[in-house]
Amino acid sequence: MQTNQYLILFLGGLLLLGLIAFFLGRSKAARVRASGQAMYAQPDQYAWFTVVATAGPALLVGAVGAFLMLLVGAEIPTAYLLAVSLAFAAIGAAVGIRCVRPDFHAREAIERVIRWLLVSAALISIFTTFGILFSIVFEALRFFQMHNFWEFITGTVWNPGASFLAAAGRADDASSAAQFGSVPLFAGTFMITAIAMLVAIPIGLLAAIYMAEFAPQRVRTLAKPTLEVLAGIPTVVYGFFAAITVAPIIVNIAGFFGLDASFNNAVAPGVVMGIMIIPFISSLSDDVINSVPDSMRQGSLALGMTKGETIRDVVIPAALPGIISASLLAVSRALGETMIVVMAAGMRPNLTANPLEDMTTVTVRIVAALTGDLEFESAETLSAFALGLVLFAVTLSLNLVSVLMIRRFRAKYRVNNL
Repeated sequence: MQTNQYLILFLGGLLLLGLIAFFLGRSKAARVRASGQAMYAQPDQYAWFTVVATAGPALLVGAVGAFLMLLVGAEIPTAYLLAVSLAFAAIGAAVGIRCVRPDFHAREAIERVIRWLLVSAALISIFTTFGILFSIVFEALRFFQMHNFWEFITGTVWNPGASFLAAAGRADDASSAAQFGSVPLFAGTFMITAIAMLVAIPIGLLAAIYMAEFAPQRVRTLAKPTLEVLAGIPTVVYGFFAAITVAPIIVNIAGFFGLDASFNNAVAPGVVMGIMIIPFISSLSDDVINSVPDSMRQGSLALGMTKGETIRDVVIPAALPGIISASLLAVSRALGETMIVVMAAGMRPNLTANPLEDMTTVTVRIVAALTGDLEFESAETLSAFALGLVLFAVTLSLNLVSVLMIRRFRAKYRVNNL
């Protein structure tokens, strides 16, 4: 019998035991209550407690067995594991029904279970973050054993394939060593992200102010969902738009002013990425601005300030922490974008201050390193983890800076209000 058939039988048996426990627990609680004894919970709450007592041990045993099989490599027959889980479910059902008595707080027990489930969900998120970090760190350390960390951080040439060309007799001695200088990659990442933010933040914030403060309800009902549709468009579509439409326009505009521009330039993906990010800033900023109490607006207007002055001096300062958070979320989204850059900016590491030239980003090189035909132990493949680690550190630093800025602004704004 296949594993999925065992799983179907397990779920069916667990459902049957849960239904039996539910009705037996509720009927016992109803009988005790009908006898005139005061109970701390309703019969349905006792019934749901018996269901929790039935399903909890079974799922826990199944999860522990799956963990041992997948991560530790233990050989546990699936039929035995599911049978033991159902046995624990039956024991749990019996214990749950036995707990149905007047002095048992079933509602508090259910609330404790729910609280532990919420704590477990939070811990899963935290442990997942640390798991991602550790998986990157261990592989990055292997790369840094091959190449110097300082040269990786400060190097200005990214040429990981030089050693392979030398082995094939197609490179001279000067270029035979692979070079892993990450500065061109991060320079391209920050330049394209900066262009995207120059487009997204002003347009998104102004759109949020209009929809929150000026737009009639009919316009807002139509405009906000239409604007948020931009967030659902696949990035490959934005890549086509950047490569086919925006890049030629940038080249023509640059030619009109006598400038040379490559069709794979940084401006086109930056502009299109900014358009893609507008809904993130606009929607979140709109919610934050709407959350500012109307009493602050009314007090400002009562003091003789115009509506524009109220928005500038009262509403925006009050909503600024949320606006900063929305902007940082947009920056993180831009730093991780890959498809638009591949299609519109190219894949050549190019250290330049001219946004009209082609360049690439960190995420593009990570994808290129992990999807090639090289061995996993090769330096070029392991360089993807080193790039990911540095990008993780950069993103974490931006988040820490934003948290400090928000705290300082809140403290300053609170003092000014006092």
